[in-house]
Amino acid sequence: MANKRFFTEEHEWIEVLEAKRIRIGITDHAQDEMGDVVFVELPFEDDEFEAGEDFAMVESVKSTSEIFIPAAGHVVAVNEQLEDEPELVNDSPEDEGWIAEFELEEDFDGSELMDRAAYDEYLDTL
Repeated sequence: MANKRFFTEEHEWIEVLEAKRIRIGITDHAQDEMGDVVFVELPFEDDEFEAGEDFAMVESVKSTSEIFIPAAGHVVAVNEQLEDEPELVNDSPEDEGWIAEFELEEDFDGSELMDRAAYDEYLDTL
């Protein structure tokens, strides 16, 4: 299941790196809707979060959006590049613009989330 991507209705992507390790960012659709990103409030390494809790904030010229974790875990890495280059979220939202990585309490299967095809279909309904 490593390197499988899932998507949320809140336009976040979750990449499974290992059974209990995930990376999270926002989708291309989300960054497009937000406009130019000017600041990303990152969590600190070792911060712990419960499922559904917000762990970061992305601020753009249009709005501020909270970013949520889909399962309980703690931060093991943050994308420090975003501190100096928040525009990476616009330029490469689903690659270099990732926000944080987490070690989860349990294996992550993504069964409650959408795969790319389902997410693309969801976008067509908006």
